[in-house]
Amino acid sequence: MRPQRIEPGPGQESVWDYPRPPRIDESSEHITVSRLGVTLIDTTRAQRILETSQPPAYYFDPADVRMDLLTPSLARSFCEWKGEATYFDLALPDLVVEQVAWTYPSPSEPFASIAGHLAFYAQKLDCVVDGEAVDANEGTFYGGWITSKVVGPFKGGPGSLWW
Repeated sequence: MRPQRIEPGPGQESVWDYPRPPRIDESSEHITVSRLGVTLIDTTRAQRILETSQPPAYYFDPADVRMDLLTPSLARSFCEWKGEATYFDLALPDLVVEQVAWTYPSPSEPFASIAGHLAFYAQKLDCVVDGEAVDANEGTFYGGWITSKVVGPFKGGPGSLWW
């Protein structure tokens, strides 16, 4: 059973108002992504994927990402809307974090603008949007970023598979 939608307050969005299939929104929010004090991203250029029941996933142009810190992974997954995703591991001098980012090299036509752009798991990194630390989407599958600007409930935790 799907839980009840939380009514958004002023300046908030409900993930239950996001569309299915998802849509892409441009974002000019100031975003940083780091791990152990090493910055991977510091940008005001991102695209948000907004999909019913999920917090936004942010996608970044590789020109705004420290690609020298990422190595391709053998992992793959499939999205019914975007197509096949490939993954990247983070390689720091004393640490490797597997599957921190994913990309759609050849997404379906409605998502062509994110081709080759990277999205990152807040579960594995320190992500900040407009000065606010991001809470990670519960679970390990969805990579949504939760801030005070979005309300749920959010898909991803135990019991939410069939929402």
